[in-house]
Amino acid sequence: MRWFYSLLAIAAVALSGCSSRLGPPGQRGELVVAIRNTPAYHQEEDGGSNGFEHDLVELFGGELGVRTRFVVARDDAELIELVKQGKVHFAAAAPLMEQQGVRYSAPLREANQVLVQRADAPLLDQFSDLAGKRIEVLRGSPQAVLLSAKTELQPPLTLVVQDGMTGIDLLDRVSQRKSELAATDDFNFGIAMNYFPDLEVAQELGGKLRFGWAFGVDDDAALFEKAQAFIDRVRQDGTLARMNDRYFGHIRRINNVGIRDFLERIGSLLPHYRNEFIAAQGITGIDWRLLAALSYQESAWNPLATSPTNVRGIMMLTEDTADRMHVGNRLDPKQSILAGAKYLADLIDQLPAAIKEPDRTWLGLAAYNLGQGHLNGARAIATGLKRDSASWYEMKQVLPLMARPEYYKRLKSGRARGGEAVIMVENVRTFYDILTRFEPAFKATRYAAPMLTIPPM
Repeated sequence: MRWFYSLLAIAAVALSGCSSRLGPPGQRGELVVAIRNTPAYHQEEDGGSNGFEHDLVELFGGELGVRTRFVVARDDAELIELVKQGKVHFAAAAPLMEQQGVRYSAPLREANQVLVQRADAPLLDQFSDLAGKRIEVLRGSPQAVLLSAKTELQPPLTLVVQDGMTGIDLLDRVSQRKSELAATDDFNFGIAMNYFPDLEVAQELGGKLRFGWAFGVDDDAALFEKAQAFIDRVRQDGTLARMNDRYFGHIRRINNVGIRDFLERIGSLLPHYRNEFIAAQGITGIDWRLLAALSYQESAWNPLATSPTNVRGIMMLTEDTADRMHVGNRLDPKQSILAGAKYLADLIDQLPAAIKEPDRTWLGLAAYNLGQGHLNGARAIATGLKRDSASWYEMKQVLPLMARPEYYKRLKSGRARGGEAVIMVENVRTFYDILTRFEPAFKATRYAAPMLTIPPM
């Protein structure tokens, strides 16, 4: 009978292997989600993480009453494999592709598939132009699947499959002339243009891409239904739109020439003032890169800048602000940078405690442009219109109304060019985004605005 008990032991081991799939989040007290490092999710310099998909999943986990743990996959192929193996409850930011054993939620965002090249290369705008070309793709990506089916070209195109990269990495390689062509989507391309303005779309590859959450077909049906209901609700109540604006609302607001100029001046001008911005961070706690972004928007890092209204210096201080900050010479960049940083910190501190980051920082920047009185007036207009005065997403739709008499005549602060404040803040967000890619952080910051940044390669 010893052989019988041995068989039982082997069967027990086999059964235990079959039960290795995760149990429901409620039983585990944990929601385990596969994710990739993409513009919708990235790991920060301090070890944390944020992004559109990160926040959305965290919100869902909070509604389930469990903590959230992310498992970072190397590429789309591994993302789906983790789902099929039952090692995660679902995969976020998954391209909706036909996959055996996988079912998808309703889509959360869409994109078009594109082929990207350098702008100074001969344009390959016809599909026949791709004959014999080498195109880099990510392993398991929709672009790899789409292009592998294109067998009619002679000589055939060659797919160079990259493993463990992101779509931004592929475009960086094209920018550096390490590859001629990369296939990605226009979402990645739009973000990459803030870093690599020498790229252009060679041609659209066709087929609308949709991204959602991927679940195993045999896994927790109740969890799938809860996710569907959650996605429907956040779409209907505006949460999805606000999150999208929080991370991506500022993208592609500055043209290629403006981005090229900024990147050139990061190398030529910023080194002269970097230590002053860092010193100002040490005093105010505001990320020095945000201060540098604000300064660039105000003066293009010109310490002698002067406006027709006599706003002057690298931080473009008014006389009243300079006096309040005890600035003896507004054209002295050291004095101007520290005063501008202190002024911004004061404006942020004056906002109601109920306003959370990153909206707090964006509204503080709007006050830097308008003055606190005008911002308070705009917030009063928002309240009257039943808009959320603590939300930058809502306020940037209200601020332009301050130029219309039916609104500003009721305010003590009077008329203001609120639309210009919106443009200013959105530009600062873009410059800050770029600086966080190319310039390292200095210590922890008091006002770390959690926005879309891609860690430097």
